[in-house]
Amino acid sequence: MASGYGLNGGPGRCYPFWQEVLGCYVVNSSEGEAGKKKCIPALEDYNECLHHKKEILRAMKMQTALRKAEAAPPRENSPNAEQIRSLGLIGKEEESAAVLAQR
Repeated sequence: MASGYGLNGGPGRCYPFWQEVLGCYVVNSSEGEAGKKKCIPALEDYNECLHHKKEILRAMKMQTALRKAEAAPPRENSPNAEQIRSLGLIGKEEESAAVLAQR
């Protein structure tokens, strides 16, 4: 909220980020434009808290990658569900013994 108060009367969700931006500007105000450039990371954090643009973009990229993976044809040599479940270790005692005997 613009007043600095949240929905339940306490401080707003992004108010600590805004205080950080103001503190940065106060500390670096004597340096002019160079001082403002030092506050860019704090201002970006505040804007992300308000609008969640980076978070939304990341979620959209993940959804796109998931859709692409689902639409891709299956791999030729992919393991079946039983091989994945057992990791190839259960029910292979004879093969395991043969491998250990070679050492």
